[in-house]
Amino acid sequence: MSSHKDSQMFEGGKSQNALNGNGASHGKWGRAWEVDWFSLISVIFLLSCAPIMVYYFIMSCDQYHCSLSEPAIQLLTGKVHLLDIWRKTPSFSWKILIIYFCWVMFQAFLFMIPDFCHKFIPGYQGGLQEGAISPADVVLKYEINGLQAWLITHALWFANVYYFQWFSPTIIFDNWIPFLWCANILGYVTSIFVWLKAYFFPSNSKDCKFTGNFFYDFMMGIEFNPRLGKWFDFKLFFNGRPGIVGWTLINLSYAAKQQELYGQVTNSMLLLNVLQGLYVLDFFWNETWYLKTMDIAHDHFGWYLAWGDCVWLPYLYTLQGLYLVYHPVQLATSYALGILLLSLMSYCIFRMSNHQKDLFRRTDGNCKIWGKKAKYIECAYTSISGTKHYSKLLISGFWGMARHLNYTVDLIGSLTYCLCCGFNHILPYFYITFMLILLVHRCFRDEHRCSNKYGKEWKKYTDTVPYRLIPGIF
Repeated sequence: MSSHKDSQMFEGGKSQNALNGNGASHGKWGRAWEVDWFSLISVIFLLSCAPIMVYYFIMSCDQYHCSLSEPAIQLLTGKVHLLDIWRKTPSFSWKILIIYFCWVMFQAFLFMIPDFCHKFIPGYQGGLQEGAISPADVVLKYEINGLQAWLITHALWFANVYYFQWFSPTIIFDNWIPFLWCANILGYVTSIFVWLKAYFFPSNSKDCKFTGNFFYDFMMGIEFNPRLGKWFDFKLFFNGRPGIVGWTLINLSYAAKQQELYGQVTNSMLLLNVLQGLYVLDFFWNETWYLKTMDIAHDHFGWYLAWGDCVWLPYLYTLQGLYLVYHPVQLATSYALGILLLSLMSYCIFRMSNHQKDLFRRTDGNCKIWGKKAKYIECAYTSISGTKHYSKLLISGFWGMARHLNYTVDLIGSLTYCLCCGFNHILPYFYITFMLILLVHRCFRDEHRCSNKYGKEWKKYTDTVPYRLIPGIF
């Protein structure tokens, strides 16, 4: 259930032994070594309820016109039985499974092709890039080619729509629930495979964590960077492909269905396609930067990321477009412009803040931010191999206003997707609700990790930048 949001903290390994000279603990890299009862209950709850939640949301749209309360009320009052809902749900289809398998294999093929975009697109950083230092002092290399894969995929999509006409552009919407069964199969097969791989042929045994608890290890992952061969990296592939590439195709299919049903595409659907398309393009344009984020540089790869990227992301991140197929909304021009401006403002601040951090990293702090020499707090930590590393925590520019201001403006951007749908239903607002919970939790999780990593120097940093998300408030 990845968010694809960056963290402003510097990632790096920690030793499994006690403390460095500054008192920073290094036994807590990645996820936990041991499982407490609260964590175990949370894991079992998510493993049990997350798939049901996805089904409930999609079924509510398919059978109850996007009402979240109506199916629950009918079930509780006995007006309808669970088996009745299940019988009306489109079933598994071998034909759709073959189509889905071809889609995933095509994305895997594109994932393995060397990148050419960086050779002729000014400013784009693609091709062979290095990731962050792993806890075992390993620096993996990645072939960054997500933008290339997105461009090829969408070129073929539009070629089909306007020329070849091999399939209808509404194919995704028309088979949305059969595709759900296929996505679940991929998510669980991948999760089981990487769990077994960690035991029998891990890519790097020093980057593995075993708690001995099946549920926790299965969900949170054991291996840090599972790979097949030298280049097929599970974490990067599933975080970016096929779900993120498919995001814009899903929205295009929703727009095509709206055109088919009503003879027009509403401005709300167009606006949603533009805003979420900008988000996806930004992700691929900055895929090299993404290598240093929490998803790649800190999280292990298990069910949480494998199933989350196969099912949770494409099905629940696209609820606004699905809603607009059932409830087309024509926005007032002034309201639509207001949403667009708010989204662009949040995007600009998000991008400028991350540019400041990237500039700071590239120059090792020898740069100017807002016309002044960058200020920072120096920290030290020790990797699992005992190697001492040094980091600098930026306290200038946007990063002097709040420790996670990029999360704040990201939440504003997420809200604009929901605002495209008006205020008649709660379903489109699930996205901002989920992102708020996810990013606040991630904020605390990241800071807990950094506190263990940097010790008293982290305390000095939080005293200097006291606010987490909202300057002057929180």
